[in-house]
Amino acid sequence: MVRGGLRLILEDQPDIEVVAEAADGAEAVELARRLRPDVCLVDVRMPRLDGIEVTRLLAGPGVPEPFKVVVVTTFDLDEYVYGALRAGAVGFVLKDCGPALLVEAVRAARAGDALVSPSVTLRLLRHLTTHWTTHPAARLDHPLSNREIEVVRAVARGRTNQEIAAELFISLSTVKTHVSGIQAKLGVRNRVQIAAWAWENHFMGRT
Repeated sequence: MVRGGLRLILEDQPDIEVVAEAADGAEAVELARRLRPDVCLVDVRMPRLDGIEVTRLLAGPGVPEPFKVVVVTTFDLDEYVYGALRAGAVGFVLKDCGPALLVEAVRAARAGDALVSPSVTLRLLRHLTTHWTTHPAARLDHPLSNREIEVVRAVARGRTNQEIAAELFISLSTVKTHVSGIQAKLGVRNRVQIAAWAWENHFMGRT
């Protein structure tokens, strides 16, 4: 029933096509590797392999061409959210978020703008700061420039590339270059991890 409902919501959009459904985690991994979808929508709780393990297999550190995985979760299951983030998820959607946010999450993940709901994401990242070990920014081999710090803060507030370009009066291509450079310096693979790093290192409270 849940999968059917998600399919109806997504296929009602002219720019989204559901290429497959999986009844369990193992099938999800097999289908994703075979069909190479643009975005994988993964439930945390699934038979055989749970969503965290599926995310790790599709987007984890050892995956040469990681998938864009959006995890469907209930926010009170904190341990699952942390695990999925560490496993490489690029976004999170609450199960009761509603059709509009679900569609937005898929489109955003496809575009590389994974932080689709600041109201959800900021709550999540604030919780992360109390659960993760801090790695001070001073320890970076290649410190962030002032402009990169501005971009990091914007990403952590849930801004898209287009919004960052408008806020900082720079081009979209420049924003993308900064984001790529930041990921390389921080040793992270996606925007969610940039945002988590910013909160983890207390960048959001600095002036």
